[in-house]
Amino acid sequence: MRSCVGSALFAIVAIFVLITAIAYQAEADMSKSSLYQAIRPLLHRSSAVSRSIPLVSALNAKLNSVLPPNQWLQQSSTTPKSFSSTAMASEKSFLEAVKSRRSYYALNKNPPISDDKIVELVNDAVLHVPSSFNSQSTRLVVLLKDEHDKFWDFVIEVLKPMLPDEEQLKSSTNRINGFRAAYGTILFFEDPHPVQELQTKLPLYADKFPVWSEHTGAMHQYMLWTALEAEGLGANLQHYNPLVDQRAKREWAVPMEWQLHAQLVFGGRSGEPAEKTHKPLSERVFVHGK
Repeated sequence: MRSCVGSALFAIVAIFVLITAIAYQAEADMSKSSLYQAIRPLLHRSSAVSRSIPLVSALNAKLNSVLPPNQWLQQSSTTPKSFSSTAMASEKSFLEAVKSRRSYYALNKNPPISDDKIVELVNDAVLHVPSSFNSQSTRLVVLLKDEHDKFWDFVIEVLKPMLPDEEQLKSSTNRINGFRAAYGTILFFEDPHPVQELQTKLPLYADKFPVWSEHTGAMHQYMLWTALEAEGLGANLQHYNPLVDQRAKREWAVPMEWQLHAQLVFGGRSGEPAEKTHKPLSERVFVHGK
């Protein structure tokens, strides 16, 4: 008698949970919901009851249509992950990638990801980084291997006549050779035409659009700097413009009106970054209304 009562109560509980789960299916993908993962073991344990109570059996069939029985155990053992980009080899969360981004100067020509993956990250940045009034004014030129080396040779070539003595030439050459030792460089340009179009359409903000264009370029720089390092590369940001602008534009058929704003140097890591210090948050963050 006690066994029958227990089975009946168990069946009632199973019915309630299953009805709740099926209703929830209308609101979410049940194959991914923690609720569904939780009730499958309960239903599995109550198989004897489900055979004897038609309603439970029908509900069981409904759930099996959502996720077959041979998959529920695997699904239920999967722990949900925090937000992270599948493009990140290290599977870091966004904030973890932000916190670990540093300036790496000891770089080599052995990147941990393929050229195709590097280009994919660049394409993602161009497609998804925001711009003021959706101007999409940023233009990127990706230099890899010999083309990367060529750019830094141009920098040395342009700098030499400007340096007053041998000591400064040696110091600058050593520094630039450090960038040359890396695998690649991304050149960040801004195309003035979208900016000029907005200035014509919205003259009230004409003086602001060039500034906002630089903000757009900076976001591309930061996104790619962070994304490349999340993939295991090292990177540092340089500004040898406008010294090398004309030489680079002629070499890689870049429109002369584009403005070079920065160069992101990247490669395999040959050393660790310097220690980073922080000014007190009390001097930099101010919260009101909390």
